[in-house]
Amino acid sequence: MWDDAFPSFLIGLREGLEAGLIVSILVATLVRAGVRNRLSQVWTGVLAAIALAMSFGAVLTFTAASLSATAQEAFGGTLSVIAVAFVTAMVFWMRRSARSLAGEIKEKVTGALAMGSGVLILTSFLAVGREGLETALFLWTTARAAGESAGPLAGAGIGLVLAAGLCWGLYRRVLKINLTRFFTYTGAVLIVIAAGVLGYGLRDLQEGGVLPGNTAYAVDLSSHIDAGSWYSTLLQGVLNITPTMTWLQVIGYLGYLAVVMTLFVRGVRTSAPKPAAERKAPTATADRAEPEPGPKPAGGPWRRPAWVVPVAVVAVPAVVAGLVVAFARPKPSGGQTVAVSETECGKGFTAPKPGRQTFQMQNTGSRTSEVYLIDPGTNAVYGEVEGLAPGTTRDLVATVAGGTYAWRCVPSSGKAVTSQSVTVSGGGGSTKAVVPVSENDLAAPLTAYKAYVEQGLATLVTQARTLDADIAGNHLAKARTDWLTAHLTYSSLGAAYGTFEDFDKKINGRADGLPGGVADQDFAGFHRVEYGLWHAQTAGQLKAPAQALVDAATGLQKAFPAQDFDPGDLPLRAHEILENTLQFELTADTDEGSGTNLATANANLAGTGELLTVLRPLLATRAPKLLPTVDADIARLQKLLDAEHQGASWTPVEQLDTVTRQRIAGATGQLLEDLAPVPDLLEIRKSA
Repeated sequence: MWDDAFPSFLIGLREGLEAGLIVSILVATLVRAGVRNRLSQVWTGVLAAIALAMSFGAVLTFTAASLSATAQEAFGGTLSVIAVAFVTAMVFWMRRSARSLAGEIKEKVTGALAMGSGVLILTSFLAVGREGLETALFLWTTARAAGESAGPLAGAGIGLVLAAGLCWGLYRRVLKINLTRFFTYTGAVLIVIAAGVLGYGLRDLQEGGVLPGNTAYAVDLSSHIDAGSWYSTLLQGVLNITPTMTWLQVIGYLGYLAVVMTLFVRGVRTSAPKPAAERKAPTATADRAEPEPGPKPAGGPWRRPAWVVPVAVVAVPAVVAGLVVAFARPKPSGGQTVAVSETECGKGFTAPKPGRQTFQMQNTGSRTSEVYLIDPGTNAVYGEVEGLAPGTTRDLVATVAGGTYAWRCVPSSGKAVTSQSVTVSGGGGSTKAVVPVSENDLAAPLTAYKAYVEQGLATLVTQARTLDADIAGNHLAKARTDWLTAHLTYSSLGAAYGTFEDFDKKINGRADGLPGGVADQDFAGFHRVEYGLWHAQTAGQLKAPAQALVDAATGLQKAFPAQDFDPGDLPLRAHEILENTLQFELTADTDEGSGTNLATANANLAGTGELLTVLRPLLATRAPKLLPTVDADIARLQKLLDAEHQGASWTPVEQLDTVTRQRIAGATGQLLEDLAPVPDLLEIRKSA
C-alpha cells in the first residue's frame, strides 16, 4: 500500500502547494486591500474547483468500470498518456513561474476587484481548478497502475494536508521556502515518476489492442525476480518498473526520461535569477482598490441569499457528473430477481428484452448451488454463478439475443432443476454460449492421453537405464547424448505432471529454493545428472544420482495407472505446459550446463500437440475458428525452434541474439494467448 502512496503523495504535495499558494496570495491581497467581505467569493471559486475535480474523478472511475476489459485497458492507457502530458507541462510551468507567481496573481486580483464578484469567483476557480483536474487525473492513473486505491488516496491526502500546512505557514509568515528550488527538485522526481506512468500507459494501450507489440518483450525477469518481494513492489509502486516490459514500454520510458529530463535540467541551468526590482510584487494598485459598498438600506430590491452561489457551484458539477455517468454507463436491461432453491429454479424469471442483462440470483434454499443461464435445447451456457450460498444474492451478467433461455440450478447435493424456458425475440448484440462438457465427454480423451503417457513412461524407464549404464561404464560422452534423449521423453509428458505427485521432484527437480543449491542432498533427477555431466564430475560421483533417477522413473511407471488423473486437468494443461516453457526454458532458468533449453521447449511443444490431438474433437464443435489459429501458432513456433537445431546440437538460449530470442518468446506468448480459452470451453459443468 505505502509503496503506491509515494507518487500520489508527491503530486498531492506539489499540486496542493501550487493551488494553496495561489489561494494564499488571493486572500493576502484582499486582506491588504481592505476588502475582507469579498473573501467569500474566493472560497466560492475554490469550492467550485474542488467540486469539479471530484466530479471529474467520479466520471473517470464509474464510466471506466462499465467498459469491457479491452476497452478499459485502452481507456486507461489513453488517460495515462494525457496525465503524463499534463504533469510534464505543470513541471515546466512551475519551474518557470515560481519566482513571479505572487506578482501575477496580485495583478489578476486587482483587475478582478474592479469587475464584480463573478470575476473574482472565476479567477480563483480557474487558478485552483487546473491543479484539481490534474490531481484527479494523475490519481486515477496511479491508482489504476497500483491496482488499488487505498495507497494512492492516502498518499495524496497526506500530501494535500502537508501542502495546506505549508501554505498556512507562508501566509502567516512563520515559514520561508525557496519555491524555485523546491519546484526544481520535486519536478525532477516527478519526471522520473511520469516516465513510469507513460510506460504503464503504453502497456495498457498494447493490451487494449491500440498499439502493437503486446508480446514483444525487451525485459523478462519474471523467473529471476519475485514480483511480491519488497524491492520489486517498491519499484513497481513508485516507478512503475516491472520485471516484464515490452520494447515499446522500454523505449517510451527511456525516451521520455532522456528528452524531458535533459530539457528540464538545461532550463534550470540557463534560467538566471531575476533582479530584485523585478521580483518585487506589484502591490500598490491592490492597496488603492476601492472597498466594496456596504449593504443597501432595508426595503430595497430583493437580494439573493449568500448560500445560493456556493451551493450552485458545488451542485452543478456534481449533477453534470451524475448525468454523464448515468448516460455513459451501458445499463443492463431487465434487472430481474431470480430465485434459486433445491425444489424450484428460476422463479421470477420472465422473458427479458434483448441486450445486456443483470439478473439478481437469490438463493432461497438451504444448500449452496451452481446456477447457469442456458439454452435448454443444447445446454449451452450463457452465464454462470458458482457457489451461491443459501440466503445470499449475487449478480449474473449476460448478453441476451433472440433465442430460448432457461435457468438450471444444481445444488451441492441433489439433482439439477431446470426452469421453464422463455423465448426472446429480436437482436441484442452478439452472444457467445459455451456448450458444456461432462466427465463422460472427457473420458475418451483422458483414456487416449493416459495411454500416451504410459507408453512414454515405458520408454523413459528404458532410456534412464541406458543413461545409468553409460555412467556405470564411465562413458560420459555417450551419457550426455543419452541424457538429452531421456530428458526430452519426460518433457513431452507435461499434461500429466499434476498426477505424478512426488515423483516429479525426484525425476525433474530443480536446485532453486534448496538450501544447498546444486550441492543440496535433495537435488535429484535429470538436472542433478545434467549438472554433473557438464561440470566435470566423475562417473563415481554420478553413479548414485543416475541410479536414483532410474528408481524414480520405474516407481512412477508402476504407480501411474493407479493415480488419480482428474479429467478436468486436461483442458488446464493445454495452457500450463507452455506457461512453464516461457517461464523456465526460454529464460534458461533450468539450464545446468547442457544448453538444451530449446530442445526441452520443443519437447514441451510436442507434448502440447499431443494433448490438443485428444481434445480436438471437443474443441472443433465449440470453437471451430480456434483450432486453425492455434495450428498456425504451433507451426510458427516450430519453425523458429527448428532454425536453432543443427544435427544433434541446439543453440543455447543465452547465445541467441536479441531479435531471435524475442521472436521465440513472442511466438510462445501468442500461442499461450490463443490457448487461453481452452479451459473455459472445456470446463466440466454440472449443468451438462
